[in-house]
Amino acid sequence: MRTEVLSTRTRIGYGLGSVATGTFGTVPGLMLLPYLTDTLGVGAALAAVVVFAPKAWDVVLNPVAGRVTDRTVDPRGARRPWLLRAGLSMAACFALVFAGPDLGSTGLEVAWVLVAYVACATAYAFFQVPYVAMPAEITDSYDERTRLMTWRVAILALAIMASGASAPAVVNALEGRTGYRVMGLLVAVLLVVGVVGAYAGTRSAPVGRVGPGTGTLRDQLRVVAGARDFRLLLTTFVVQALAVGAMLAGVAYVARWVLVDRSAATLLFVCFVGPALLLTPAWAALGRRVGKRRGYELSSLVLALAALVLVGAGHVPVALVYAATALVGVGYAGVQVFPLAMLADAAAVDAARTGENRTGVYTGVWTAGETLGLALGPAVYAGVLALGGYVSTDQPADWMTQLQPGSAVTAITLGFSLLPAALVLLSLLPLRGYALDAATVVVSARPEDRRG
Repeated sequence: MRTEVLSTRTRIGYGLGSVATGTFGTVPGLMLLPYLTDTLGVGAALAAVVVFAPKAWDVVLNPVAGRVTDRTVDPRGARRPWLLRAGLSMAACFALVFAGPDLGSTGLEVAWVLVAYVACATAYAFFQVPYVAMPAEITDSYDERTRLMTWRVAILALAIMASGASAPAVVNALEGRTGYRVMGLLVAVLLVVGVVGAYAGTRSAPVGRVGPGTGTLRDQLRVVAGARDFRLLLTTFVVQALAVGAMLAGVAYVARWVLVDRSAATLLFVCFVGPALLLTPAWAALGRRVGKRRGYELSSLVLALAALVLVGAGHVPVALVYAATALVGVGYAGVQVFPLAMLADAAAVDAARTGENRTGVYTGVWTAGETLGLALGPAVYAGVLALGGYVSTDQPADWMTQLQPGSAVTAITLGFSLLPAALVLLSLLPLRGYALDAATVVVSARPEDRRG
């Protein structure tokens, strides 16, 4: 391990990986559900299964990916080779998800999407897990990890805004399947930029020297599950990922059926993500003053209260809807910065105390949880649509003349506002027990405090 301040090149290089993680974490959640329901004509209930199943596979796969990368021996480091191998595969598979031909059968077209998405999710697991594992290994500084996460989240916000705003704009401009196919190719190019940027940019990053963990994967998972602070932090993060996933899935539906302006999806998304570009450093600075846990709690409350305001969408001025969405974005910036920095602390404390490297297993479990939450969000939102009687269509050009029952419009609104607000507030309960702070992390890193 190295304690010196990381170079700006390393911070930016590492942060570029967020172009890939942010894009892949955003665009499917934003575009896949409406692609299924409003272009392929898939019922909301079946669409929920298609959106969720590949990510459920990732939940099983991510800890395995962590174990594999923990034991990788390569002159470039254990993690970096996987960034390139898996990242380029992910980009190719993503383009295929939306490139399906007209097969004349909804069942065959759904199967195409499902198979391509499973392949894409598999590649993503072997990119994301080593990527998230790197901060705990390239520095053992409590504050340096927060600085590293600040760069990462700032670039993440930019990537999310660029991909999330442009994806619906491309689809709306070209209409139907052609729009989705072009969007898929453009997003694949963006993924390649992030993958290659992270691989090249971390070439000179320090590499941790903690030995790989002993025992089987099951043994190591048992140890990780017994880490109380990590477990509490993960629970909070997963529930919040579910909330964010539901909001992302609802953007296109709120624009179309509540604001009655399909182009509003791009503006809503910019309002959601834009504040993170400006406020990520401010949240990081606040965290240094009040602590990471307190900063995490405050940003979560901002997100939840702003989401509650959106319950009135459709009955209040449109400007207020955009303003409330921007306030959601203010909170979203914080709930990205703090948990990622806290994860690195938990993994590093374990490595310092035991002398064994379980960072990959920690991050594998973490990314599995994140994947589960982000997958459950759109699936739960689709379930809310189904309960509200949402009517699917395979004729996207007829959206102005198609009608939805009032119950479906209500479901669209509540799934976008009340549901995520309640989930974020609920997520704060386990966080109250989290106890790692700067003093704890520093003490745990001392040689005399390590266990052999």
